[in-house]
Amino acid sequence: MGRTSSLITLFFFLHVAASGVLGDSPYRFFTWNITYGDIWPMGVKQQVLTSITLLLILSLALNGIQQRRSSWQDGVYGTNCPIPPGRNFTYVMQFKDQIGSYFYFPSLAFHKAAGGFGGIRVLSRPLIPVPFPPPAGDFTLLIGDWFKANHSVSTPNCKICKQWPSSCGRRTNRGIFLGLQTLKHVLDSGRDLPFPDGVLINGRGWNGNAFTVQQGTTYRFRISNVGLTASLNIRFQGHAMKLVEVEGSHTLQNTYSSLDLHLGQSCSVLVTADQPAMDYYVVVSTRFTSKVLTTTAIFRYSNSGGRTAGPPPGGPTIQIDWSLNQARSIRGPRPNPQGSYHYGLVNTTRTIRLANSAPSINGKQRYAVNSVSFIPADTPLKVADFYKIPGVFSLGSISDNPTFGGGYLQTSVMAANFRDYVEIVFENYENTMQSWHIDGYSFWIVGYDENVYPKYWSAIYMPLDNVGMWNVRSENWARQYLGQQFYLRVYSPANSWRDENPIPRNALLCGRASGRRTRPL
Repeated sequence: MGRTSSLITLFFFLHVAASGVLGDSPYRFFTWNITYGDIWPMGVKQQVLTSITLLLILSLALNGIQQRRSSWQDGVYGTNCPIPPGRNFTYVMQFKDQIGSYFYFPSLAFHKAAGGFGGIRVLSRPLIPVPFPPPAGDFTLLIGDWFKANHSVSTPNCKICKQWPSSCGRRTNRGIFLGLQTLKHVLDSGRDLPFPDGVLINGRGWNGNAFTVQQGTTYRFRISNVGLTASLNIRFQGHAMKLVEVEGSHTLQNTYSSLDLHLGQSCSVLVTADQPAMDYYVVVSTRFTSKVLTTTAIFRYSNSGGRTAGPPPGGPTIQIDWSLNQARSIRGPRPNPQGSYHYGLVNTTRTIRLANSAPSINGKQRYAVNSVSFIPADTPLKVADFYKIPGVFSLGSISDNPTFGGGYLQTSVMAANFRDYVEIVFENYENTMQSWHIDGYSFWIVGYDENVYPKYWSAIYMPLDNVGMWNVRSENWARQYLGQQFYLRVYSPANSWRDENPIPRNALLCGRASGRRTRPL
């Protein structure tokens, strides 16, 4: 495959428009065809996930889509069996009460390191007003750190061997190269990932993308940090960004010269082309790293004539207070599930304290929540729960509070009751940046002492209004892969389709559920 075609097929976007026109079908159909392909995003040939044909075991997760009443469609291994090679699976989901900017990605093993992700735009229904005029254009920016090593497919690469000599093996007497340690192998062997090699914007490096604009008009940029390990900062040279949406919620429209996006976060900004007609840089750089990695794209006025506005502007690097103050400035209406709440009058039924840690277990680097380092079961937890298969997991296998004891391996599942209202406190005792994700839910930050920045905490309120088996995980993908995650089982004794959709008729069954039936057609 040529370089251009690989990059185009690797990063593609899903647009979902809610139907509001009489007679228009409310259903939208999209097809992903996935295989490996070769690209050179940083001058080194790599195997990545592209959209050609399905040739690998895979599940897709839609980051930020709540899957109301249907954790069956969540696309993580705790809820779905992998799609076998040569097979297909149809996800059926309702984008209920959600608009905004999200992204999808492959969730199994370490596939996310091979790309295969793309943007999701959930548009408002026709005639439903949004709090800003329609922009002249709508762009998606997928930004993230990147490694030159393949995610799991061993391929000889002399440049990587020079960078990581210990990762390269030898040639056998048949001339076959052995022993290149891929990213997945590095983690499986009990080590953490090395420092990333660079940063990409929509799958390309320095000046690999250009966004052409008309002078005097305003454009929407939907930005997602799809990387593995690094918080990022983005800025448009000489132009202000008006923040209008974060994770599907419209915000107070504050203006920023640059924005921090932590792992897994998505937002929308409006940028007005109100400067002299030139080519300006869009700059993305790493945050809280000793070495700053930077990449650029071009914000190009259609009448620029190729004139440039000078070198790329610098940005914040290791300043925690700067990022904290920016986070405190972001305000907006509460997300849009049913009901309304006055925080001062809410009676929480339970407080859950979650502390991340980095224990060594059996001589290998692991990561944990309340001392438990998650290991996948042989059967998806949601499937095992539905069929009441014993021995797959145990409720209560993770504590509500930090134990501060030694780490241990466990398929950790926390039990919770439908319609409870919980307070969750994230406690970070490490000298690292933490970014958390909770599938199936929106929540509200009610207090923090420097958020989940190094050595601090953050507290949220969350109504448990969505029955199912939901993944709570670190968005640092190495930490997630090595155990910093667990599942929250939200249970309703009513066992009613009103509370939760039935098992899909086409549900894939694997592990101890193999050979069972779902439900009649």
